[in-house]
Amino acid sequence: MASSEAPALHLGGHPLTGIVDIGKTHTRLMLIDSVGELVHKRNTDSRAVPGALGYDALDVATTEAWLCEQLAGLGPLARHLRHLTVSAHGAAVAALRGGELALPVADYEWAGFDDRPATLAAQLDPFEATGSPLLPRGLNMGVQLDWLSRHAADELAAADTLLPYGQYWTHWLSGVAGSELSALGCHTLLWRPREKTFSDWARHRGWAQKFAPLKPAWATLGPLRVELATRLGVPRSVMVHTGVHDSNACLARYLHHWPRLTLVSTGTWVVVMAPGAAQRPLDATQDQLANVSVRGEFVPTARFMGGRELAVVCAGADPAAASLDRLPALLARGLRVLPAFSDQGGPFSGQSGCLAIDGRTLDNAGWLATLPVEADRATAAAWYAAQMCAWLIEHLGATGPVVVEGPYAHNPVILAALQTLLGREVLHSLDEVEGTARGSWRLCHWTDPVSDAPRTAPISQPAWNASLLQAAHRHWLAQLPGQD
Repeated sequence: MASSEAPALHLGGHPLTGIVDIGKTHTRLMLIDSVGELVHKRNTDSRAVPGALGYDALDVATTEAWLCEQLAGLGPLARHLRHLTVSAHGAAVAALRGGELALPVADYEWAGFDDRPATLAAQLDPFEATGSPLLPRGLNMGVQLDWLSRHAADELAAADTLLPYGQYWTHWLSGVAGSELSALGCHTLLWRPREKTFSDWARHRGWAQKFAPLKPAWATLGPLRVELATRLGVPRSVMVHTGVHDSNACLARYLHHWPRLTLVSTGTWVVVMAPGAAQRPLDATQDQLANVSVRGEFVPTARFMGGRELAVVCAGADPAAASLDRLPALLARGLRVLPAFSDQGGPFSGQSGCLAIDGRTLDNAGWLATLPVEADRATAAAWYAAQMCAWLIEHLGATGPVVVEGPYAHNPVILAALQTLLGREVLHSLDEVEGTARGSWRLCHWTDPVSDAPRTAPISQPAWNASLLQAAHRHWLAQLPGQD
């Protein structure tokens, strides 16, 4: 597993908060001091392994070993550690028996989860009630549980406790089990956000009764387990918090300051979250769905697998090579990139992506041959990402300032193109700490009387022909099958 290390930045005697961010692609440990400065950061790759029960599983054992190694290696920093919390992706569920895993934690990308009863959709609560569409593979936590109930029935039945993935890790740290709203409410099929209760389907299948009691994301579960603290050389007094769904951690960071905004959280997934959006019916066919904020609020959401799709269109180019100067010339050559480049989620899932320029539609080899300069491929990918983000925002009815977080916040082509296409204020994060980690840190200090305004800046609009971009975007919209 690849690992990257950053030196400790400073200490200064401030108490430290530890953030464990377990994403689908990377796992991180960060230490942030009491004034919000990053002190320490370590990264490793997340991965899946063949599971003992026939499905691909998240590599919990390797993540656990890596985390123990990192915590044990903190040295003098360890004595300043006061809080620990976890953020994690939302499409995973841990089943425990007697406090230990009853079966491997499934990897949502495993294709076997598409093996479903023909009657499954009819069993579910209405989309209007859950805000959760029926998604491919194991992107719905409920679909994973349904598959396990049919293919690993004895093991699942023997489980006495169910936990969202992030809360599995805070349970591992503290020994205390607690479920959390934002994790239960992120496209699981198990939660009715407006009613703030489990779905009828979850209750009927007996799963609702097995989920650990709800705890606020910012609540303290308890101190670090004695055995773990002793083994790792970390103070027993470290308090473990409930933890949070990763995209909702990012949102929580902004809700203190902007109750109405459009947050574009980027990573493996691009998630557009719009608290306060105009109340209009969500469209499950466009992969619009409801999230639930850490405060229990209904949050209209749209998304696509933007990190993966950006990489596909880059075709080996570094996304950072995207250049504002190169985009007009590419558009003048008829550049057109149509979705989709991932078969998971997004409004155009199931459609085959199209790469076209100079009047020709290209396969991957032709794309590389026609655009041999990395900066051109990176720029084309960034333009496509901006168009997709603009489409999601407009169709969601999102309001307020648009704030871009994560890797897209550092891509000048995405930012400038997005502002040109939307014609409204777009801000990008300047925080050296990414939004998920910053939000997790803020949740550990949720009730503290501290004002830490988000570090953002407006986009500087380049001196380019905006009408050229807008005309190219209109042409792109016209090429989307069944779209306006």
